[in-house]
Parts: sequence; structure tokens; C-alpha cells
Amino acid sequence: MNVVSRGEFGKVAVLFGGRSAEREVSLSSGSRVLEALLRQGVDAHAFDPAERSLDALGRFDRAFIALHGRHGEDGTIQGVLELMGIPYTGSGVMASALGMDKWRTKLLWRAAGVAVPDYVMLAAESDFARVEAELGLPLFVKPACEGSSIGITKVSRPGELASAYAAAARYDSLVIAERAILGGEYTVAILGEQALPMIKIEPASDFYDYQAKYLRDDTAYLCPCGLPESREQQLRRQALEAFRILGGRGWGRVDLLLDVPTDEGPAAAYFLEVNTSPGMTDHSLVPMAARAAGLTYDELVLQVLALATLG
Repeated sequence: MNVVSRGEFGKVAVLFGGRSAEREVSLSSGSRVLEALLRQGVDAHAFDPAERSLDALGRFDRAFIALHGRHGEDGTIQGVLELMGIPYTGSGVMASALGMDKWRTKLLWRAAGVAVPDYVMLAAESDFARVEAELGLPLFVKPACEGSSIGITKVSRPGELASAYAAAARYDSLVIAERAILGGEYTVAILGEQALPMIKIEPASDFYDYQAKYLRDDTAYLCPCGLPESREQQLRRQALEAFRILGGRGWGRVDLLLDVPTDEGPAAAYFLEVNTSPGMTDHSLVPMAARAAGLTYDELVLQVLALATLG
């Protein structure tokens, strides 16, 4: 990919921090992105929307969005930048809003023929015992519009669903109960028109929770992912198509699960969610996949910035 010269980027705002539940992760992502841009001679500056008026963005020529969660990954800041005419990294308003909302992502994917795990939307008056019986155990309960595994509970025993719902409802009025798919968790990073090498995630804990993602050092990330080459290529194509169905552009990440293999053929794949502003911390997955594709962290950051656009 051809990257424009550093000078053509102009003055760049690196947006990170923000007010979401993922603020700490965003601070880590954004500080690393900022350092990478400065190392390469880009006129980049930190910009925390929780501490500065958005009016000050008018002084910038381009924005690198390293915000995660609400008000940064959900189309909100993208709409501000659109109105101000400032090219920004990642997906536009619609795709960002859809990608942040796991329920509406599932609705759209199912309508387009993309396989997703069976799920039920929960409410305080739900018949939790019926949902446990319908989906089977174990299952996962999650807020529809949070990331970084915030508010997620694995329900393994009958009678636990009500408390799992209450934990997720603290973060969002939309709560999903989802059938557990136990054959392995994988992720596909998207960069421009390419799906990068797949990564298999093997947490040492019960599931890939916040601690496993950001704080523990015993989570295993396998790249190569261990699948036959033909199967991996097929899944990478499907992930890129799933990203495009939502209107994704620039860069992102698509998470998927494989079911337990059977004698009838390869394990079925179920698509889980899209991240339109992926993490860029030292534990993050997109930099790992980029490294497997031959890109350093600094090269990845510069390529993402070069893809910044409007509309």
C-alpha cells in the first residue's frame, strides 16, 4: 500500500481517552498511536474529548480515532468530524453505530445470510429459566453496546441467568443472552481491502474477559491460527464480507467463533461482532495480525492514518 508523505497529513489529532467505560484502554491505545506517529515525523497531538471542547478540533487537518466504546466508536465523534469536514480513521457514522450495537449487527448479518450464534434479548421480566432451557448452558450474557468484555458473564449453572442479566443491565438497557460456541475463538483484522492473518485466542481463564484481554500475560495468541490454509482463507474472505455488509471501511476487526468439529465436515463458523475502532495496546490483536503480515506497529499506524477519509 502506498502511504502519502508525512507532510500531507497536516496537523493530526489523536483522539483518545473519552468518557466511556473503556477510557483506560483508550488511553493506552492512543498514547501508543501518538508515540508511533511522532516517531515518524507526523505533526500529531493528543486530544482527549473528556478534557477539551470539540470546537478545538477545527485546528486539525486529520483525526486518528483511538477512542473505544460510547461517544468514540458508536458514530458520535464520527458525526462531529463529518460536520467539521475533518477526515478521520475508521468507519463512517452508520457502520460505527451498527458495529457498536451487537444486537443490530446480528439482525443485519442474519438478514444477509451471515451465521451468528443463537440469542435471546433479555428484559427484567424475562422468563430466565425458559431462556436457559432454550439456549442451553453454558451461555453468555452481555450488554449490547459495550466493548472490551465489560459487563459480560458466562452462565454455566441453572438459575444464574437473572444475576448475569442484572450485571449487564448496569451498562446498557439492551442485554443479550447468547449460546456458547465452544470450538475456539478467532479474530480477523481488516486493513483497507485486506483481511490479515487470523489469530486464535486461547485464554487461561474461563473466557476471554477484560482481565484476559488487557491485564493477564497468560492468554495465548496463535498466529498462524492452526487452521488449514484453505479454511483460513475462506474465513478471512467471509470476515471481510461481514465487515463490508455493515459498511465498514479503513480498518477494523471481526471476531468469530468455531463450533466443536464433527465427523460431517469442518466446524461451523459463527460471527460474533465487529470492532470499528480496535485496540492498539501492547495486548491488542490488530498489531499482532499486522506483524504476522510483515508490518511493524509504526507502519500499521501510518497506513491507518493514510486511509482517513470523509463520507
